[in-house]
Amino acid sequence: MANPTRTALQQCLASLESAEHGVAFASGLGAVSTIMHLLNPGDRTVLIADVYGGVYRMTSQVYEPKGYVFDYLPAADFDDLATHLDERTRIVWIETPSNPLLNIVDIEKAAEAAHAAGALLVVDNTFATPYLQRPLEFGRTSSCTRRPSISADTRTSSAASPRRTIRRSPNAFVPPEVPWGRPEPVGLLARAAGNQDARCTHAPALQNAHALSGFLERHPRVEQTLYPGLPRHPGHAIAAKQMHDFGGMISFLAESEEEATAFVASTKIFKLAESLGGVESLIELPARMTHASTADAPFAARGT
Repeated sequence: MANPTRTALQQCLASLESAEHGVAFASGLGAVSTIMHLLNPGDRTVLIADVYGGVYRMTSQVYEPKGYVFDYLPAADFDDLATHLDERTRIVWIETPSNPLLNIVDIEKAAEAAHAAGALLVVDNTFATPYLQRPLEFGRTSSCTRRPSISADTRTSSAASPRRTIRRSPNAFVPPEVPWGRPEPVGLLARAAGNQDARCTHAPALQNAHALSGFLERHPRVEQTLYPGLPRHPGHAIAAKQMHDFGGMISFLAESEEEATAFVASTKIFKLAESLGGVESLIELPARMTHASTADAPFAARGT
Protein backbone atom coordinates (compact mmCIF):
# COMPACT_ATOMS: atom_id res chain seq x y z
CA MET A 1 0.00 0.00 0.00
CA ALA A 2 2.98 2.31 0.41
CA ASN A 3 6.67 2.44 -0.40
CA PRO A 4 9.31 5.18 -0.13
CA THR A 5 10.02 5.27 -3.88
CA ARG A 6 6.42 6.09 -4.74
CA THR A 7 6.20 8.54 -1.84
CA ALA A 8 9.21 10.42 -3.24
CA LEU A 9 7.56 10.56 -6.66
CA GLN A 10 4.29 11.82 -5.21
CA GLN A 11 6.06 14.51 -3.21
CA CYS A 12 7.94 15.56 -6.35
CA LEU A 13 4.74 15.78 -8.41
CA ALA A 14 2.97 17.71 -5.65
CA SER A 15 5.77 20.26 -5.53
CA LEU A 16 5.57 20.73 -9.31
CA GLU A 17 1.83 21.40 -9.01
CA SER A 18 2.07 23.78 -6.00
CA ALA A 19 0.07 21.18 -4.05
CA GLU A 20 0.44 19.79 -0.54
CA HIS A 21 -0.27 16.21 -1.62
CA GLY A 22 0.18 14.09 -4.71
CA VAL A 23 -1.22 10.68 -5.66
CA ALA A 24 0.52 8.60 -8.33
CA PHE A 25 -1.44 6.15 -10.47
CA ALA A 26 -0.39 3.33 -12.77
CA SER A 27 -1.95 5.12 -15.75
CA GLY A 28 -3.97 8.16 -16.69
CA LEU A 29 -7.14 6.10 -16.97
CA GLY A 30 -6.33 4.59 -13.57
CA ALA A 31 -6.55 8.12 -12.20
CA VAL A 32 -9.77 8.74 -14.13
CA SER A 33 -11.47 5.58 -12.90
CA THR A 34 -10.46 6.36 -9.31
CA ILE A 35 -12.06 9.79 -9.55
CA MET A 36 -15.19 8.19 -11.04
CA HIS A 37 -15.42 5.99 -7.95
CA LEU A 38 -16.27 9.14 -6.01
CA LEU A 39 -19.62 9.18 -7.86
CA ASN A 40 -22.81 7.19 -7.38
CA PRO A 41 -25.34 6.16 -10.05
CA GLY A 42 -27.56 9.14 -10.78
CA ASP A 43 -24.80 11.67 -10.08
CA ARG A 44 -24.08 14.06 -12.94
CA THR A 45 -20.75 15.06 -14.47
CA VAL A 46 -20.33 17.95 -16.90
CA LEU A 47 -17.36 17.50 -19.25
CA ILE A 48 -15.79 19.57 -21.98
CA ALA A 49 -17.22 18.21 -25.24
CA ASP A 50 -13.90 17.37 -26.92
CA VAL A 51 -12.69 15.37 -23.93
CA TYR A 52 -9.83 12.89 -24.43
CA GLY A 53 -11.01 9.78 -26.30
CA GLY A 54 -10.07 7.37 -23.53
CA VAL A 55 -12.13 9.34 -21.02
CA TYR A 56 -15.11 9.44 -23.41
CA ARG A 57 -14.85 5.69 -23.98
CA MET A 58 -14.93 5.12 -20.20
CA THR A 59 -17.81 7.52 -19.49
CA SER A 60 -19.99 6.47 -22.43
CA GLN A 61 -19.34 2.73 -22.49
CA VAL A 62 -18.56 1.82 -18.86
CA TYR A 63 -20.26 4.26 -16.49
CA GLU A 64 -23.24 5.58 -18.45
CA PRO A 65 -24.84 2.10 -18.75
CA LYS A 66 -24.62 1.85 -14.94
CA GLY A 67 -26.78 4.94 -14.45
CA TYR A 68 -24.18 7.68 -14.22
CA VAL A 69 -25.08 10.92 -16.02
CA PHE A 70 -22.63 12.72 -18.33
CA ASP A 71 -23.28 15.92 -20.25
CA TYR A 72 -20.74 17.26 -22.74
CA LEU A 73 -20.44 21.02 -23.00
CA PRO A 74 -18.70 22.88 -25.85
CA ALA A 75 -15.74 24.94 -24.66
CA ALA A 76 -17.47 28.22 -25.55
CA ASP A 77 -20.33 27.40 -23.14
CA PHE A 78 -17.95 27.32 -20.16
CA ASP A 79 -18.09 31.12 -20.19
CA ASP A 80 -21.58 30.66 -18.74
CA LEU A 81 -20.90 27.43 -16.85
CA ALA A 82 -23.09 28.19 -13.83
CA THR A 83 -26.27 28.01 -15.94
CA HIS A 84 -25.38 24.44 -16.96
CA LEU A 85 -24.94 23.10 -13.41
CA ASP A 86 -27.64 21.75 -11.10
CA GLU A 87 -28.01 20.05 -7.72
CA ARG A 88 -27.10 16.64 -9.23
CA THR A 89 -23.76 17.88 -10.62
CA ARG A 90 -20.91 16.38 -8.64
CA ILE A 91 -17.95 16.88 -11.02
CA VAL A 92 -16.98 19.44 -13.65
CA TRP A 93 -14.32 17.93 -15.94
CA ILE A 94 -12.22 20.16 -18.18
CA GLU A 95 -9.14 19.87 -20.37
CA THR A 96 -7.26 23.05 -21.15
CA PRO A 97 -5.79 23.01 -23.71
CA SER A 98 -8.13 20.21 -24.80
CA ASN A 99 -7.13 17.11 -26.76
CA PRO A 100 -7.13 17.36 -29.77
CA LEU A 101 -8.93 20.64 -30.58
CA LEU A 102 -6.81 22.78 -28.21
CA ASN A 103 -9.79 24.61 -26.78
CA ILE A 104 -9.11 26.80 -23.75
CA VAL A 105 -11.21 27.02 -20.57
CA ASP A 106 -10.78 29.69 -17.91
CA ILE A 107 -9.75 27.56 -14.92
CA GLU A 108 -10.47 30.23 -12.32
CA LYS A 109 -14.00 30.89 -13.59
CA ALA A 110 -14.71 27.15 -13.90
CA ALA A 111 -13.55 26.59 -10.33
CA GLU A 112 -15.76 29.37 -9.00
CA ALA A 113 -18.83 28.02 -10.81
CA ALA A 114 -18.18 24.38 -9.86
CA HIS A 115 -17.56 25.12 -6.21
CA ALA A 116 -20.57 27.41 -5.98
CA ALA A 117 -22.66 24.45 -7.16
CA GLY A 118 -20.99 22.13 -4.65
CA ALA A 119 -19.14 20.21 -7.38
CA LEU A 120 -15.56 19.03 -7.68
CA LEU A 121 -13.43 20.53 -10.47
CA VAL A 122 -11.15 18.15 -12.38
CA VAL A 123 -8.54 19.62 -14.72
CA ASP A 124 -6.74 17.40 -17.23
CA ASN A 125 -3.47 19.31 -17.61
CA THR A 126 -1.76 16.79 -19.89
CA PHE A 127 -1.02 19.09 -22.82
CA ALA A 128 0.33 21.97 -20.72
CA THR A 129 2.12 20.07 -17.92
CA PRO A 130 2.96 21.84 -14.63
CA TYR A 131 5.82 23.52 -16.47
CA LEU A 132 3.39 25.68 -18.45
CA GLN A 133 0.26 25.70 -16.28
CA ARG A 134 -0.56 24.91 -12.65
CA PRO A 135 -4.34 24.65 -12.20
CA LEU A 136 -4.16 24.74 -8.41
CA GLU A 137 -2.92 28.30 -8.58
CA PHE A 138 -6.11 29.35 -10.38
CA GLY A 139 -8.79 27.24 -8.79
CA ARG A 140 -7.79 24.85 -5.98
CA THR A 141 -7.35 21.96 -8.35
CA SER A 142 -3.86 18.16 -8.59
CA SER A 143 -2.45 14.44 -9.61
CA CYS A 144 -0.94 12.60 -12.98
CA THR A 145 -0.88 10.87 -16.49
CA ARG A 146 1.81 10.48 -19.14
CA ARG A 147 3.28 13.87 -18.49
CA PRO A 148 2.43 15.02 -14.94
CA SER A 149 -1.16 16.01 -15.57
CA ILE A 150 -4.65 15.23 -14.22
CA SER A 151 -5.64 17.62 -11.46
CA ALA A 152 -8.56 17.24 -9.07
CA ASP A 153 -9.14 19.41 -5.96
CA THR A 154 -6.56 17.78 -3.64
CA ARG A 155 -4.94 20.68 -1.84
CA THR A 156 -5.65 19.30 1.63
CA SER A 157 -5.15 15.90 3.25
CA SER A 158 -8.90 15.58 3.92
CA ALA A 159 -9.55 15.88 0.18
CA ALA A 160 -6.73 13.56 -0.81
CA SER A 161 -7.63 10.82 1.67
CA PRO A 162 -10.71 9.42 -0.14
CA ARG A 163 -8.71 9.14 -3.36
CA ARG A 164 -5.96 7.21 -1.59
CA THR A 165 -8.53 4.85 -0.06
CA ILE A 166 -10.26 4.23 -3.40
CA ARG A 167 -6.94 3.76 -5.18
CA ARG A 168 -6.03 0.87 -2.88
CA SER A 169 -9.20 -1.07 -3.66
CA PRO A 170 -8.95 -1.38 -7.49
CA ASN A 171 -5.14 -1.61 -7.29
CA ALA A 172 -4.57 1.52 -9.38
CA PHE A 173 -1.34 2.60 -7.67
CA VAL A 174 2.11 2.68 -9.24
CA PRO A 175 4.22 -0.31 -8.11
CA PRO A 176 7.78 0.37 -6.91
CA GLU A 177 9.20 -1.70 -9.75
CA VAL A 178 7.52 -2.31 -13.10
CA PRO A 179 8.74 -3.81 -16.39
CA TRP A 180 10.88 -1.59 -18.55
CA GLY A 181 8.78 0.44 -20.97
CA ARG A 182 5.34 1.86 -20.24
CA PRO A 183 4.41 2.58 -17.58
CA GLU A 184 7.92 3.75 -16.73
CA PRO A 185 9.63 2.63 -13.51
CA VAL A 186 8.85 4.98 -10.65
CA GLY A 187 12.51 5.94 -10.31
CA LEU A 188 12.62 7.03 -13.95
CA LEU A 189 9.39 8.98 -13.54
CA ALA A 190 10.79 10.84 -10.56
CA ARG A 191 14.00 11.61 -12.40
CA ALA A 192 12.17 12.65 -15.57
CA ALA A 193 9.85 14.97 -13.65
CA GLY A 194 12.86 17.11 -12.79
CA ASN A 195 13.78 17.73 -16.43
CA GLN A 196 10.37 17.78 -18.10
CA ASP A 197 11.09 21.25 -19.46
CA ALA A 198 13.97 19.85 -21.52
CA ARG A 199 11.94 16.83 -22.70
CA CYS A 200 8.53 18.30 -23.40
CA THR A 201 8.42 22.07 -23.24
CA HIS A 202 11.99 23.26 -23.72
CA ALA A 203 12.29 26.73 -25.27
CA PRO A 204 13.38 25.51 -28.76
CA ALA A 205 10.37 23.16 -28.88
CA LEU A 206 8.05 26.01 -27.98
CA GLN A 207 9.68 28.25 -30.57
CA ASN A 208 9.21 25.50 -33.16
CA ALA A 209 5.52 25.27 -32.25
CA HIS A 210 5.10 29.03 -32.63
CA ALA A 211 6.80 29.00 -36.03
CA LEU A 212 4.97 25.90 -37.29
CA SER A 213 1.56 27.17 -36.21
CA GLY A 214 2.16 30.39 -38.12
CA PHE A 215 3.24 28.43 -41.19
CA LEU A 216 0.14 26.24 -41.04
CA GLU A 217 -2.16 29.22 -40.52
CA ARG A 218 -0.90 30.75 -43.77
CA HIS A 219 -0.92 27.52 -45.80
CA PRO A 220 -3.65 27.41 -48.47
CA ARG A 221 -4.30 23.67 -48.02
CA VAL A 222 -4.97 24.01 -44.27
CA GLU A 223 -8.57 24.84 -43.43
CA GLN A 224 -7.93 25.89 -39.82
CA THR A 225 -4.98 25.88 -37.42
CA LEU A 226 -5.83 25.21 -33.77
CA TYR A 227 -3.14 26.65 -31.50
CA PRO A 228 -3.81 28.96 -28.50
CA GLY A 229 -0.63 30.92 -29.25
CA LEU A 230 -2.22 32.37 -32.38
CA PRO A 231 -3.89 35.75 -31.67
CA ARG A 232 -7.03 34.76 -33.61
CA HIS A 233 -7.56 31.64 -31.45
CA PRO A 234 -10.74 32.25 -29.38
CA GLY A 235 -8.95 31.21 -26.17
CA HIS A 236 -5.74 33.17 -26.78
CA ALA A 237 -6.32 35.82 -24.10
CA ILE A 238 -7.27 33.27 -21.42
CA ALA A 239 -4.33 31.03 -22.32
CA ALA A 240 -1.97 34.00 -22.06
CA LYS A 241 -3.36 34.66 -18.56
CA GLN A 242 -3.12 31.15 -17.13
CA MET A 243 -0.24 29.56 -19.09
CA HIS A 244 3.48 30.43 -19.06
CA ASP A 245 3.62 29.58 -22.76
CA PHE A 246 1.25 28.01 -25.27
CA GLY A 247 2.83 24.54 -25.47
CA GLY A 248 4.25 22.27 -28.13
CA MET A 249 0.98 20.68 -29.30
CA ILE A 250 -0.65 21.85 -32.54
CA SER A 251 -3.79 20.63 -34.32
CA PHE A 252 -5.00 21.59 -37.76
CA LEU A 253 -7.91 20.73 -40.04
CA ALA A 254 -7.17 19.28 -43.45
CA GLU A 255 -9.51 19.56 -46.42
CA SER A 256 -10.95 16.09 -45.80
CA GLU A 257 -10.42 12.96 -43.75
CA GLU A 258 -8.77 11.33 -46.78
CA GLU A 259 -6.38 14.28 -47.11
CA ALA A 260 -5.52 14.08 -43.40
CA THR A 261 -4.93 10.32 -43.61
CA ALA A 262 -2.58 10.69 -46.58
CA PHE A 263 -0.72 13.55 -44.92
CA VAL A 264 0.07 11.83 -41.61
CA ALA A 265 1.33 8.78 -43.53
CA SER A 266 3.76 10.81 -45.65
CA THR A 267 5.70 13.01 -43.22
CA LYS A 268 9.45 12.42 -42.81
CA ILE A 269 10.42 14.36 -39.68
CA PHE A 270 7.19 13.65 -37.85
CA LYS A 271 6.65 9.96 -37.04
CA LEU A 272 3.13 8.54 -37.08
CA ALA A 273 2.66 7.50 -33.45
CA GLU A 274 0.88 8.30 -30.17
CA SER A 275 2.98 9.46 -27.21
CA LEU A 276 3.34 12.50 -24.99
CA GLY A 277 6.39 11.45 -23.03
CA GLY A 278 9.19 11.32 -25.59
CA VAL A 279 11.41 13.83 -27.33
CA GLU A 280 10.47 12.82 -30.89
CA SER A 281 8.29 14.92 -33.17
CA LEU A 282 5.10 12.89 -33.67
CA ILE A 283 1.93 13.24 -35.70
CA GLU A 284 -1.40 11.41 -35.50
CA LEU A 285 -4.95 11.30 -36.84
CA PRO A 286 -7.15 11.47 -33.71
CA ALA A 287 -10.31 10.24 -35.45
CA ARG A 288 -8.63 6.91 -36.18
CA MET A 289 -6.19 6.73 -33.27
CA THR A 290 -6.48 8.39 -29.84
CA HIS A 291 -10.09 9.48 -30.40
CA ALA A 292 -11.43 6.55 -32.40
CA SER A 293 -13.99 5.93 -29.65
CA THR A 294 -15.48 9.39 -30.29
CA ALA A 295 -15.86 8.91 -34.06
CA ASP A 296 -19.67 8.89 -33.85
CA ALA A 297 -19.90 11.71 -31.31
CA PRO A 298 -21.30 15.03 -32.59
CA PHE A 299 -18.10 16.86 -31.57
CA ALA A 300 -15.71 14.54 -33.42
CA ALA A 301 -13.16 16.30 -35.64
CA ARG A 302 -12.64 13.84 -38.45
CA GLY A 303 -10.21 15.95 -40.43
CA THR A 304 -7.90 16.89 -37.54
